[in-house]
Amino acid sequence: MQIVNGQRPLTPDQKKVLDFINQFLLENGYPPSLSEIARHFRKSIGTSQHFVRELREKGYVTKGSNISRGAQPTSFESRKIFLLGYIAAGRPIEPIENPELVSVPSSILMDQWGNYYALRVRGTSMIGEGIIDNDIIVVRHQNIAQNGDIVVVVTNNGATLKKFYKLGDKVELRAGNKKMRGWPRQFHAGNLEIRGKFCGLIRKD
Repeated sequence: MQIVNGQRPLTPDQKKVLDFINQFLLENGYPPSLSEIARHFRKSIGTSQHFVRELREKGYVTKGSNISRGAQPTSFESRKIFLLGYIAAGRPIEPIENPELVSVPSSILMDQWGNYYALRVRGTSMIGEGIIDNDIIVVRHQNIAQNGDIVVVVTNNGATLKKFYKLGDKVELRAGNKKMRGWPRQFHAGNLEIRGKFCGLIRKD
């Protein structure tokens, strides 16, 4: 059997699954679960598990170590960034006494030259965006944002992670949890400071 770059060649169906895993990781910052693979291809979870096992046996994916979902493509490089503290709605960012380095897939990052940091989430204000309590979010340090971006922003009420919308001379911050009271909120643009844009997340086991 021919060996391609040290890996056995894929069947057309296996390649489709691998392409989906890579694309999902690029768009979401974490690999798809077996149920998400099954739903995309309209197959059973058992069939999806079979394809992922074949990809693993051929060396194209590994079991995610620091990412708790599905399979991690072996071709993705990682980069270490500092986990600086905790972020919760309406409170200052709580720094960690001894910041630690965490490894993140390079595919999460918007570019290779930006300044990135990580924060651990406290609360469920962005659960509708797939960000849950105790997730580690990856943030690109920047002070500008586009409508619909999820940003780390500091207001008079403290730091928070919310969706950003510019409305004339005001900014509206929206939560990703319909059960949250008091959101959305509007602020004069001069009364808040953007500290970074959300790029993706790491969900530890």
